[in-house]
Amino acid sequence: MRNVLPILTVVAVLLGLWVLAVVPMNIHLAVDQAQRDGVVVTPQTPMERQDVGALALAARNPGVIASTYTLDRPRLPGPQQVVGEVWKTTVGTRISSKQSLVYHGWVTLSATLLGFAIGTTLGIALAVGIVFSRTMDLSVMPWAIASQTIPILALAPMIIVMMGSLGIQGLLPKAIISAYLSFFPVVVGMVKGLRSPDAMQIDLLHTYYASPGQGFWKLRLPASLPYLFASLKIGISAALVGAIVGELPTGARAGFGARMLVGDQYGQPLVTWAALFAAAITAAALVGLFTLMERMSLKRMGMVR
Repeated sequence: MRNVLPILTVVAVLLGLWVLAVVPMNIHLAVDQAQRDGVVVTPQTPMERQDVGALALAARNPGVIASTYTLDRPRLPGPQQVVGEVWKTTVGTRISSKQSLVYHGWVTLSATLLGFAIGTTLGIALAVGIVFSRTMDLSVMPWAIASQTIPILALAPMIIVMMGSLGIQGLLPKAIISAYLSFFPVVVGMVKGLRSPDAMQIDLLHTYYASPGQGFWKLRLPASLPYLFASLKIGISAALVGAIVGELPTGARAGFGARMLVGDQYGQPLVTWAALFAAAITAAALVGLFTLMERMSLKRMGMVR
C-alpha cells in the first residue's frame, strides 16, 4: 500500500488537471456548436468570440461547459471519452477487424519485440567486448554514444527509404529502428554492470587461479543482472517508441502509428488519443513483465528478499 499510494496520488493529480484543461481547450468549439443548435450564447458572433479568452468565454456561457466533455471532435478529449474509445476498439471490436486496437497493437508489438531482441543481443555482445578489450572501449564506445545524438525522427525516414529501395518492407525496417533505440541503454547498463565487481572480488578470483571465462560467468555476469534488467526496462519502452515512429513516415495501414495518422489526417482526435493510451498501456505491461522477471531472477540468486 505504501508503494501504491504515491502512484495513485500522482495519477489523481494528473487526471484532475486533465479534467480542468478540457473546458478552456474546448469551450470555443462548444459555444459554436451550441449556437448552431439554437442556444443563445454570448458574444453572439464568432468574430467577437475569437477576441474573448477561454476562461472568460466559459464564465459568460456556464450552460455550455458540460458540452465541452462530449464533443465529437474536441481539441482535448475528456478522460471518459478516451476510455470509451479504448473500450470500444478493444473489447467491443473483433480482434481481426482493422478498427481493433488489439490488431494494431500486435502489428506494433511484433516489430517491437524483434527490434528489442536484435538490439539487446548486439548491446550485450558489444558490452562484453568493451569490458574485456581496451581497444574496443576506446574505439567503439565513443561511436555508440555519438550515434544517439542523431534524432530518430530524422533517421527513421532514411532507414525506411533506403530499405524500401532494396525491396525490404514491412516488419524489418521498423524492427531496425526499434533495435537502434534499445541498443544504447543495454550497452551502457551492461558495461556498468560488468564493471561493478570491486577490486577485492576480482583479486579473490585471481588467488583461486580463475580464468577470465570463469570470472565472467561466476562474478561479472551475476553482478551485472540488476543493471541489465534496469536497461532492459528502458530498452523495451524505447523499442516500442521506435516501432511507432517507424510507422509514421511509411503511411502504414496497421499499427499504433497508423491509427495516430488516421486520427490526425481525418480530424478524429479520439482515435489518436486511444492509440496513444493503448501504446502507453502496452509499454507499461512490457515494463511490468520485465520487473516481474527481475524480481524472480534476483530472488533466486539471493539478491532480494
